[in-house]
Amino acid sequence: MIQSMTGFGRCEIEADERKIVVEIKAVNHRYCDINVKLPKKLGFFESSIRSLIKRYIQRGKVDVFITYEDYTEHNVCLKYNRALAGEYLECLEDMRDQLHIKDDIAVTTLARFPEVFTLEEQSIDEEELWKLVEKAVDAACRKFVQTRIDEGARLKSDILVKLDGMLEKVAFIEARSPEILKEYQQKLHQKVQELLGDTAVDEARLLTEVMIFADKICVDEEIVRLKSHIENMKETLEGEDSVGRKLDFIAQEMNREANTTLSKSNDLALSNCAIDLKTEIEKIREQVQNIE
Repeated sequence: MIQSMTGFGRCEIEADERKIVVEIKAVNHRYCDINVKLPKKLGFFESSIRSLIKRYIQRGKVDVFITYEDYTEHNVCLKYNRALAGEYLECLEDMRDQLHIKDDIAVTTLARFPEVFTLEEQSIDEEELWKLVEKAVDAACRKFVQTRIDEGARLKSDILVKLDGMLEKVAFIEARSPEILKEYQQKLHQKVQELLGDTAVDEARLLTEVMIFADKICVDEEIVRLKSHIENMKETLEGEDSVGRKLDFIAQEMNREANTTLSKSNDLALSNCAIDLKTEIEKIREQVQNIE
């Protein structure tokens, strides 16, 4: 089924005193543009995250936001820099000897100096962490895709209604065109008769003029193509692949035929109908821009 390019998905997972939140949102875009924002600790997973998301998305500007919190108590350890503490002590003793001051050096004194004690994070089990990240991203993607499917269903329904309305307008143009030709023939015959009076009318000449006029206003080919495009779009809407580009191309072709029909019209009712037809096509094109 068709999917919209706009959507939103969110997943929050807590496991092993770790919490990961993934949010995905997307808007229309000509291509697939994925922007991932994640903590530095998860930076080495960015490529894998992109590959996972691309399984679900073919087009759209996608923003992915990931937050990570680690509540484990054993994820950091205290380190004592023996060499640096020794250098601090040596400098203090030199100061004592050179300046002849009281020796009050204590452990607490050394402990206050920078970098004597440091907190270091323990190494992370990347495989275990990736399982958690993958699970969260995959779940967010599924929810994200579902919102796109729901929106796609609404778009499809709206487009189908507009296509049926277009068929009605095409049917009106098809029925009205022969009437225009008959009216032109009658008016032409009447005007010639008024001008010539009792003089015989050259029916062959009149027929030639009518044929020239008929050729100018003939929209048979445009009607056939419009019907074909409408049917093609309906069939495409039932497809399961990414059909947005194809639908946009069909809508452009529809607009081309509607323009030609309008340019050939010299009848007010038919012109108004062709304008309405172009308006509906433009509405469809706007909707199609949202389809993946």
